[in-house]
Amino acid sequence: MAVMTDDDLIARLEDDERRLTFTRFDNADAWHLGSLLVDLATTRDLPVAVDIRRGTQQLFHAALPGSTADNDSWIARKVRVVERFAASSYLVGRRLAAKGDTLDAKYGVDPADYAAHGGAFPVRVPDVGVVGVVTVSGLPQADDHALVVEAIEAHLDVS
Repeated sequence: MAVMTDDDLIARLEDDERRLTFTRFDNADAWHLGSLLVDLATTRDLPVAVDIRRGTQQLFHAALPGSTADNDSWIARKVRVVERFAASSYLVGRRLAAKGDTLDAKYGVDPADYAAHGGAFPVRVPDVGVVGVVTVSGLPQADDHALVVEAIEAHLDVS
């Protein structure tokens, strides 16, 4: 199996964000998507916290066994990255790493407030923009990101 380069990973992440757009996003969508994430995580015995927001309103939150309050702090930091850059926290982090940059050095943000680590994914509606964020925290960053992508694909019925 070939090793994925930084450029390949970034291209895949960008493609995921182009593919995984919503026609609308309401409270029922947040509940369905959050429930999917909880089901996936519970089935796999994953110690994660799940958070879904539209704008500044938290529409869904679950803390599964093994997760801690620290996961909520990570969620808040990842969400801020998506809100600021309109891209997944993982994509922002991988773009920075590929250039040898860090979020705090390049943008002057406090690492206590922002985390460019995988797990927060934008809820994007065409011709509107980013309207919300779906976040998972508790696994290695690539796994947090992959779990969110898997659930969004199932919710949107795409792959």
